[in-house]
Order: sequence, then C-alpha cells, then structure tokens
Amino acid sequence: MRASNKPDSNSQSVMGIPHFLAIPFPIPGHINPLMQFTQVLAKYGCKITFLSSDENYHKLKSAGGEHGRVLESHSHIKLVSLPDGVDPEDDRKDQAKVISTTINTMRAKLPKLIEDVNALDIDNNISCIIVTKNMGWALEVGHQLGIKGALFWPASATSLASFNSIQRLIDDGTIDSKNGLPIRKQEIQLSSNLPLMEAAAMPWYCLDNAFFFLHMKQEMQNLNLAERWLCNTTFDLEAGAFSTSPKLLPIGPLMANEHNMCSLSQEDITCLEWMDQQPPQSVIYVSFGTMVTMKSNQFKELALGLDLLRRPFLWVVRKDNGIVVNYAYPDEFRGSQGKIVGWAPQKKILSHPAIACFISHCGWNSTMEGVYNGVPFLCWPFCSDQFMNKKYICDVWKVGLAFQRGGNGLILREEIKNKVDQLLDDEEIKGTSLKLMEMIIKNKAQGDGNLSKFINCAKE
Repeated sequence: MRASNKPDSNSQSVMGIPHFLAIPFPIPGHINPLMQFTQVLAKYGCKITFLSSDENYHKLKSAGGEHGRVLESHSHIKLVSLPDGVDPEDDRKDQAKVISTTINTMRAKLPKLIEDVNALDIDNNISCIIVTKNMGWALEVGHQLGIKGALFWPASATSLASFNSIQRLIDDGTIDSKNGLPIRKQEIQLSSNLPLMEAAAMPWYCLDNAFFFLHMKQEMQNLNLAERWLCNTTFDLEAGAFSTSPKLLPIGPLMANEHNMCSLSQEDITCLEWMDQQPPQSVIYVSFGTMVTMKSNQFKELALGLDLLRRPFLWVVRKDNGIVVNYAYPDEFRGSQGKIVGWAPQKKILSHPAIACFISHCGWNSTMEGVYNGVPFLCWPFCSDQFMNKKYICDVWKVGLAFQRGGNGLILREEIKNKVDQLLDDEEIKGTSLKLMEMIIKNKAQGDGNLSKFINCAKE
C-alpha cells in the first residue's frame, strides 16, 4: 500500500466525522467524478481515503500535476493505492480484461488495506465504502467486515435503473438471459413514467458483449448491498428514474460545488486564451471524452465537416490518456478557423461566453456539464449509456439534435455542417437549454439537502 498526505500532527480526530473509503473503477470517467465528489465531502468536514490503482496513483501524484495540487490542498483527503493487475502492455480499452483483472487482484488485498488504514487512525476508522460501477465486489468485502456501503454512479440515474431492471426484463421475456439482446423487436419502457426507448439504447446492448451484460447482472447483486445509490443528477432532470428504487438519491449538480478543476490528462489552457478572442456564442466545441476512438475515415469526415462550417471551432483530439491515437488529418483539411488541443479544461470551456454548441459523445459527465451551462448539443453517441443520454437530450429535454449516418455508416461532412447550422438557427432549442440550466441551478438546494442526509446517515 502506498499512502500520501500524512495526518497533520496538529489536528485531532473528531468523533462523529464519517471516514469514507472511495474506490473508483480505474478509468478517467470514474476517477474524475468520484474525485470531484470526495472534494465536496471534504468541504463538509468528512475524512476520505481515496484508493486508486498504482498506475493512476502516480498520475494523481505526478510532480506539478493538477490533481496533485488539488489533493494536497485538502487535509481531509489521503491517497492510497493497490495494483489492479493490468500489465503495462495490456490494452486498457479491453474492458473485460480490466474488469476481471481488477476484481481478482484488488479484492484479495482490500481487507489488509482497510486494516492498515484503520490502524493509522484508531479513533476514526473507515465508516463507509463508496464505489463506482464495476467495483461492487468492494461492497461485499465491506459488508463482511461490518462497514456500510454506498454507490456513486458516474452515469445517469436512468441507466442505473435499466441495469437494475435486467432480471425483470429477462423474466418478462424482453431480453435474452445470456447476452441481453432483445428477443423481439420492441421498445422498452423501464417504468410507466420513463420514456419508451429502443432496445439499442439500453447501456449493455450496443456493446454486443455477453461478458459485460453477465458481469452487470452479477454486479447489480453486489451494488444492492449499498444503502444508497448516489447520482450526479437532479430529481427534475430524471424524475421517472427515482420511482424505480428507494435507494436512488440525486445529489447534483456537483459542478455547483466545485471550485477546483481536476483532470487526469494534461490540459492545454491556451485554448482559454483563444476562446477569449472569439465572438460571443460563436465557438463549436468538439470533444468525445476519455475513452472513445474514431475510425480514420470518420475522422476525415469530421475534419472536413468542421472546415465546411467556416466558423471557429475548438476540437479535442486526445493524445495523453494512455491510449495511442494515431489520426491522420486529410490533405485538404485547413482548420484555419479552429484550434486543436490534446485535452481541454472542459468545465471552463462550457461556461465561456464564446461557446455556441457542444458536439459530444453524450457521456454523462459531459452531458451534465453541458446542460448545467445551458449549452445546446449535437449528439454523436458511440456506446454504453450514451444512446440513452442522447434520447434525453433530443427527445425529453429537447436541448439538442442528433447526427444521422449515411448509407456507408458514416456521419458525413455535409451532415455535420447542416446540423450545426440548423442548431445554431434554432432559437427554441437555445431557449429551452437556458430554461433547463435554470431548473438545474434551482435543484441545487435539494441536492445539497440529500447530500447532508447521506453524510448524517454515515455518521450513525
């Protein structure tokens, strides 16, 4: 076990202060939001031990790294690590490999780590374990040790409701018990007050991966050991989802509580200076998150589509997240009106007055950050819960449009130009985006109240 941030010798343990052990699945889409959440808990006076994989520990603590500076500023947060068993030469995009190896490696070592952490502070032992998806095994370990558990879900409450409905959908004859694929062509309604969705919008369907479906079927049994399922969302955003389980608790929007911006990747802050030079509501922001990769012919169409716009654009072409991405720009690509960066400080970009719209993969973190800032969307989902989020953005909230694929399966350059032009001329979508932003900001008081209730329960 590696540890940092040694306890301050001048501080004294306070009885009744909850001590959370936070354990994210070792990918940025889980680490970043859980780290953001623990910073909020720290501001409430809670103590947090944040467990990461050895590889991510070194990234978090790297010299001059933004995460390192943020963590050092919180005396209530301590970093520890365990190996996740994934070899350096392994492909971390292979989710089945990472999930299986992490469970097999970390599970055996967790009880000893808990013992060691508790020995360092006998007056304030770990009182609650918080995990993200794929780490439900840690709740089982905690249950055996008599430690409370909670789930911090890094996606929408509706996607969690869908995973929790797997067994019922099997029993109803809606999906196959071996792979989750639909038995017959039909739309799925998870509850009477949730929207009808195509089977392809279910977060396990588009992966076409029997391993992931069966893993999540088992994972839900572990996650049901949690006393609460905490979601970075608001009740009004997904009201129907919260009727599906009393465990679900909206604690968002977390962005409203965050002053420190965190990213595992090195952010190119020169893009903020570039944004400052652009007219209000003029910049097309393009980013597909930390995991998505794009085929070379689709990359070409996107590049040439951005050229056709003849508008300023900020395009994130990922370089530094540990995944090798070799994109070749087409010879005819000019890009003269845009700026391309390896990674961007997204929360600051989306709150900038120059932002016009967001071309997004519709990951939940990006979705929440966009709607919180009243930014209209152009939806380009790839996998998992992204299709479900697109359904909400386009059909439920009505704050965006979706790209349509051509006969060759590609989103063509002309479609990119036409949809951007259509969105930027749509005053109704712009107005609805601002109304949704206002609603989410008003929901903050309820989210803060739910968070306080959760912390108080963890004290007991």
